[in-house]
Amino acid sequence: MDAKKIVVIGGSAAGPKVAAKARRLDMDAKITLIQKSPDLSMASCGYPYYVGGFFDDRNMLLSTPTGVTRDPGFFKKAKNVTALTSTEAVEIDRAQKRVCCQHLPSGDTQWIDYDKLIVCTGATAKKPPVSGIELDGVTTLVSIQDADYLRRIRDEKKIHRAVVVGGGLIGIETCEALRLAGIEVTIVEMLPQILTFLSSDLSRLVANHLQSKKVHVIRDNGVSAFIGENGKLSGVKLQNGTELPCELAVVAIGVTPNVALAQKAGLKIGDVGGIVVDKYMQTSDPDIYAAGDCVETRHILTGKQVHAPFGDLANLQGRVAAANCIHGNHAEFKGTILTGICQVFDYAAGATGINEATARAIGLDAETIINASPDKPGFMQGKLLVSKLIVDKKSRRLLGYQSIGPGDVSKQIASAAMAITGGMTVDDIAVADMPYAPPFSLAIDHFIASAHIMQNKLDGHMQGVTAAYVKERLCCNEPPFLLDARGPDEYEQMRLGIGEVLIPLGALRQRLDELPQDRSIEIICFCKISLRGYEAALILQHAGYTNVKVMEGGIMAWSYPREL
Repeated sequence: MDAKKIVVIGGSAAGPKVAAKARRLDMDAKITLIQKSPDLSMASCGYPYYVGGFFDDRNMLLSTPTGVTRDPGFFKKAKNVTALTSTEAVEIDRAQKRVCCQHLPSGDTQWIDYDKLIVCTGATAKKPPVSGIELDGVTTLVSIQDADYLRRIRDEKKIHRAVVVGGGLIGIETCEALRLAGIEVTIVEMLPQILTFLSSDLSRLVANHLQSKKVHVIRDNGVSAFIGENGKLSGVKLQNGTELPCELAVVAIGVTPNVALAQKAGLKIGDVGGIVVDKYMQTSDPDIYAAGDCVETRHILTGKQVHAPFGDLANLQGRVAAANCIHGNHAEFKGTILTGICQVFDYAAGATGINEATARAIGLDAETIINASPDKPGFMQGKLLVSKLIVDKKSRRLLGYQSIGPGDVSKQIASAAMAITGGMTVDDIAVADMPYAPPFSLAIDHFIASAHIMQNKLDGHMQGVTAAYVKERLCCNEPPFLLDARGPDEYEQMRLGIGEVLIPLGALRQRLDELPQDRSIEIICFCKISLRGYEAALILQHAGYTNVKVMEGGIMAWSYPREL
């Protein structure tokens, strides 16, 4: 039997994974990898950290964990894969099962036959359709060449002001990289909030943290033009007329799947704009598969198609595509729940699953809670986490989870992602056997504590409200009575200053006469993280008060201006 001919188009993330996995499954296959860029298997998610100076050796972006550069020589010697770099696939002839590719430096073309073809053409940075986009100083951060350009700017220290257009994952990571280089940075986000995978309350807390790092955050405002002199960028004009002087603008408003080659070949393109694939990563042509940022995939919770340009998914999809190309359709990529995380200086922000708005849009009755508490005991230098849990009231199944703060966000999001994927309920999570030792966790892990809070809310033991609800109620004709259950020393160090009354929890039973005597009046209890606020609410309920609420997350989840 002749050796199977496998051709892979694209050499960033998914493509090299396809080639490597296919080789492991078939030692005789003839595998060819076509890559338009001069580089192969780039760790593109590492670009902001190279720019930011977390490491200085550019070659680490192109190397194996043992430090071997993944160039054509490596692929040939270690994988027996022919890697054609600086070579663009320009046509797919499905009838003859061959690919035409052009070597860019020479212009020479050749046809390569395939038995199975895998398209991994990635995505291209979106650019706003405004004047001045071509000016020197306007860039993106998608390619390794972009990373080289920004790293030179960092090292030369000639640029002092930058604007980052877009407050998503790449925008925030780029912002940090530039700020660490001593550059004054302004983020411009057209939507009402940055990091749209977060709920607005958590997003505001992240924005506050950015501002504490001297990053200017502008929301609800887009770019109308890039302004320049003599071909060089000198400023950014916003839609409200404001002009921001700067020498650098990084456009980070998302990416678009590269589907022109597939579309020209007649492969089906979906409504989201990516190549349509099934659970086997098979396209509308049974001999062509696709993986990575060029495809759209199914959201496991909503059932809808989404574009999920994440490096980990590209690798997972590539592995599945390779297995099915070699041994027939048996491996499955079931979809995504859009799990993501990013670093925000000494914070992290992550989310998995869906938010309450999406849950309600697909007909689910969603309930949420916010939990503010440390990731470890205080005597082990525990750090704060502020997390949001979203569940379906009827089934009590976990739908989504968000977490931010200086604590171990990654562990929380990873735990939640596995719980969502496994279809676990709040009650399953509430008694889950998680690893515990003081250097790593509280005795009741933050994630499990989030489930406990949700149980209390679903079971009617606690009526929780958000900081946004409290702020809105303060503007009413009859605002609620606000009870701060902390101690006097804490109150002097930090307080909201919104009309709250301080009655320490330990003194509350003896000082009930200081509360409104109308037992039906709305009372909202809180403390630093609202654990004592919850206990205060229970005391008041026992005393006959019928409209007692707890501000979830306490002062640590308050994202609005405060007195101290």
